[in-house]
Amino acid sequence: MNAEVNTEYTIYFAGALFDHKELIGNAILASYINKLSKEKYRCILPQDLEQSTNRAVDIRNQDLSCVLACDLAIFNFDGTELDSGTVVEFLYAKTLDIPAIIIRSDFRGSGDQSREGDPWNLMASFYPRTRKLEFNAMEWYQREINALSDDQDIFDTADRLYRRIANSVIAELDIVIQDPPLLSTDQGQVFSLYRWASVFPGGGLKEIVPNIDDIIISKKNKGLID
Repeated sequence: MNAEVNTEYTIYFAGALFDHKELIGNAILASYINKLSKEKYRCILPQDLEQSTNRAVDIRNQDLSCVLACDLAIFNFDGTELDSGTVVEFLYAKTLDIPAIIIRSDFRGSGDQSREGDPWNLMASFYPRTRKLEFNAMEWYQREINALSDDQDIFDTADRLYRRIANSVIAELDIVIQDPPLLSTDQGQVFSLYRWASVFPGGGLKEIVPNIDDIIISKKNKGLID
């Protein structure tokens, strides 16, 4: 990997976004990652993307286009059943060999793997250039809430908790960007794959994807593609 020291990486931040807890939790963690990495990592949240239409296909296309264009991705794999949209975005990113971090903060077990395996469906496991950050959110929260002094409140707890999570995510991101790419610009392999990824979902995705050549060259300059 031969990226410059001051390289900035864009990150697609995927996860459930259907209630106030999910929305604000996504936004807070993304903000801490941006801040504590000193803008080395810049998270892009699909919930913050401007929706010019309520058509389902347009919303899907906007999110997939953002996955394709981003350098990295974070996927929140919480719940006894993973959010289906997040899983689709994860597999789309892996098709494009996008380095990814999976965050699992849910202490409940689920899935169909052995005790030593991942606590989710095995079809979402074993992909290259993918790091996992698993922790017990209840345990981390209670540790911080119990450490409060008399002059502190829940906002101090939240600050310490999100700093801890964000620093853990940043450490994993620093590792995954070093993983060797599977794709190369030699013989046009990666250009063909990215163009196919803009076509196969249908529904007009191809028309809104930014210039693919520019995306690939940018990622190559950051050492994410050979």
